[in-house]
Amino acid sequence: MKTHLLFSMVLVFIFLTWNASAQTKVTAEKKGDLIEIRINDNLFTSYILSPQEKYPYFFPVNGPSNASVTSMRNANYPHHSSLFFGCDRVNGGNFWQEGVERGQIAPLRADILESGKEKVVIENENIWKRPGAMAPIKDVRIITVTNPSPDIYQIDFVITMEMLMDVSIDKTNHSLFSVRMDPDLAVINGGSMVNAEGKTGEKNTFGQRSPWMDCHGKRMGKTEGIAIMQHPSNPWYPSPWFTRDYGFFSPTPMYWPENGNTTEFKNGDQITLRYRVLVHSGSHLEADIAEQFEKYTKE
Repeated sequence: MKTHLLFSMVLVFIFLTWNASAQTKVTAEKKGDLIEIRINDNLFTSYILSPQEKYPYFFPVNGPSNASVTSMRNANYPHHSSLFFGCDRVNGGNFWQEGVERGQIAPLRADILESGKEKVVIENENIWKRPGAMAPIKDVRIITVTNPSPDIYQIDFVITMEMLMDVSIDKTNHSLFSVRMDPDLAVINGGSMVNAEGKTGEKNTFGQRSPWMDCHGKRMGKTEGIAIMQHPSNPWYPSPWFTRDYGFFSPTPMYWPENGNTTEFKNGDQITLRYRVLVHSGSHLEADIAEQFEKYTKE
């Protein structure tokens, strides 16, 4: 009996030890002007929060192959910084394109609320400012990073924008949540860009309203990509997409304003925007992005 009991206890200990080691560990650590996020001790992404930068952004955004699915600035598009949020033509300021003197989304604070278990949660507050003008907007971002499966890394964004004065955003294609793909995964290099309705490429997706967009391609013998999802609670849902075959896509309501050529807000107005980013192995079908979106709508 004692031998049997001891054997059972050993089995339980082995199971609990194995189960604990098998669980995903997501961690965040501040290192200077960035927050480094790791999944099971492997670097997933860094949240760059430098006061010298135009806005906060994520780079790299590593896929399951351990290479970034996004890219940074190039000579033609120095204002494309991987995975980011910004806007041009806000009360005469530019909070998107290069040049902090034209406008800057500057971090006020970034707090790690959770780290070390199955998720990382970051709260980041930013002020939209430029020299010689009052700040028109403050935003607070709740960013949650998880690893739902070995082949999917997930970043959830809840971004609340508070208008500090009456705000007018003139028609612009440079607006809100955006991603610049690694060129190896872009359509011009053999990749695929597809929306929720199954339309593909810039020609068929540009200006089209759709809940989500996915871009994926093959490199190093593996297929991987990134999807952006808009939550149904968002204003303007589903926003039309600004898409480019060279590897850029963004749900961009400000380029198709609902009332004339501007989008207007009153002092004190608040809008909350929710997005989910999935970095995944395989195509959009193999990663089952459509089903992933259905789960997102119910959360």
